[in-house]
Amino acid sequence: MKEISELVVPEGLRYSNDHEWVRAEEDNVRIGITDYAQEQLGEIVFAELPEVGDTFSKGDEFGSLESVKAVAEVFMPVTGKITAINEDLEDNPDLVNKEPYEGGWLIEVRIKDTDEFNALMDKDEYLEMLKGL
Repeated sequence: MKEISELVVPEGLRYSNDHEWVRAEEDNVRIGITDYAQEQLGEIVFAELPEVGDTFSKGDEFGSLESVKAVAEVFMPVTGKITAINEDLEDNPDLVNKEPYEGGWLIEVRIKDTDEFNALMDKDEYLEMLKGL
């Protein structure tokens, strides 16, 4: 397992208590799981994602990631409508392990309330939370 100092936690993203990251991208946000979360799960072998057009509230379960260790639910860090899913994960779910912040993203969402995005943790706040785990 990686030490906290070894984890990749990019600047400019927002982070949830459930270890999802959120990146603003023009009219949408892109969502995935953090390096910490993928490290805890181990090798991901299957990703269950929602359908484009589905709408979720903040805190709702929107999918799951199955690893050789366990199945973990993934939760919406913001309220919104799914505008895209990462179809590459169908054939290559381990992209979440290899590139959690780039090729391993999960969904794109048209956000309903920017206040929810702004209320998420920044890099420093997320690292402080990790130190408490």
